[in-house]
Amino acid sequence: MRTFTPIKQSKKIVFLLFWSLLLLNSCNDDNPVVEPPVEDQFLQKSEDVKQLSREQVLQLANDLSPILGGYVKNGIKVYKLSYKTKNTDGTEITASGALIIPDADQPVSMISVQHGTIREDAAAPSYYNNNTEAAQFGSLFGSMGYIISYPDYIGYGESKALPHPYEHGESLASASLDMLRAAKEFLKKQDDVKWNEKLYVAGYSEGGYATMALHKKIEEEAASEFNLRASSCGAGAYDKTAFMNYIINNNTQGVASYNALYLWVLLTYDRIYKLNRPASYYFKEPFATRIAQSGINVTISQSFDTILNESFKTALNDGNDKGFRDAVADNDVYKWKPKAPIRLYHGNEDNLVFYFNSENAFKTMQGLGADIQLTTVPKGNHGSSVLPFLAGTLSFFTSTP
Repeated sequence: MRTFTPIKQSKKIVFLLFWSLLLLNSCNDDNPVVEPPVEDQFLQKSEDVKQLSREQVLQLANDLSPILGGYVKNGIKVYKLSYKTKNTDGTEITASGALIIPDADQPVSMISVQHGTIREDAAAPSYYNNNTEAAQFGSLFGSMGYIISYPDYIGYGESKALPHPYEHGESLASASLDMLRAAKEFLKKQDDVKWNEKLYVAGYSEGGYATMALHKKIEEEAASEFNLRASSCGAGAYDKTAFMNYIINNNTQGVASYNALYLWVLLTYDRIYKLNRPASYYFKEPFATRIAQSGINVTISQSFDTILNESFKTALNDGNDKGFRDAVADNDVYKWKPKAPIRLYHGNEDNLVFYFNSENAFKTMQGLGADIQLTTVPKGNHGSSVLPFLAGTLSFFTSTP
C-alpha cells in the first residue's frame, strides 16, 4: 500500500532541509565565519624604534653596576606607541610612550615603569635616546624577560606642546593607565612575544609617586582589565600636604635645581586647579617678577621658604588659603588600602624628596591593613638610593608570582 505525504508537510520538510544545509555550511572549515575587526580604543599607531642584542644590553647593565649584569637574559625590541588619553582639563589628546618587548619564547609578565623627573623632551622614553632612564633601566628590565610599558606622560613626546602636569597624581595615573591599555591592544596583534596577563608597576622619584597613583587608579577603576600583582615605589613625594608644609616653613638646602622642582609643583597646582594667582601672591620681589617672566627656569640659590611672602605662608598655615591647601591635599596618594603588595624604598638622608614621605605612607597604609614594607637605604640620598631600589625591585618582582 502506497502512502502519501500531504503537500503542506512536504513543504515543511524542504524548509527544514534548506536551513540545515545552511547551518552545516556555516560550520564548514572551508567557509569560516569572519568576525569584524575590533577597532582599537586607545592605540593610534606604533613605530619601530630600536633593537638591542643581549650583548648590547649586558654592556649597558655592566656600565650601571656589575651586579645588574647578572640579570640580563634576552635581547629586546623597542616600539613607540601613540595613544589616546585625556589632558588635565578633560580634553582628548594624543600621548606616547615606549613599549619594550624581550626576545622570549615563553609567556612573560609586564612591568609599567613610570619615569622620574625630566626637564628635556629628548629624555622621554619613546625616543629611547642613549643615557636616558628608559634606555638604561628599560633595557635592563626588558632583558630580564619582561614586557615594559614606559609612558612619556603628558608634556613629552607626542604631547610635548602641552605643559607637563608635574606631580599631579590624577593625570600621571591616567596617562600611564591609558598607555597600558594601548600596549594591551598592540600585544594582541603581534606574534613576537606572549603576555601572561600579569602586571607589575614601578618607578623612582616622580616615577615613584606616579606608580603609587597608578596602583590606586588600577585597583579602583580598572581591576577587571589588569591582573596587578605588585608595585615598587622609590623615593616618591606621596604626602604632598606634609611636603608642602615643610618646604614653606623650614630651611631647605638652597640648591637651585631642587628649588626649581618645588616651584614647578606650586605653579602646576595653581594652573590645574584654576587658582590663577599672580606670582606676587606667592613670592617676594625680585623673585615674583622673575618667576612671572621665566617660570621654573629661574635660578634660586637660597632656602625656598625665604622667597615666599609671609602673607601666603600665614594664610596656608592658618587654613585661610583653602584653595591652595585643597589642591595640595588632592594629590596625597597614600591614604588608602591596596589589595596588591607594595614595597617602598627611600634613603633616610634624601634632601630633595624627604624621607618622611615614605615613612608616613608606610605607617598609614600598614595601619589600614596593607601588605606593605619600607626598605630604608642607610645614609642614602636621592641619587645614591637608585641602585638599591633597582636591585630590590627586581628581587621583589621575581619572588612575587
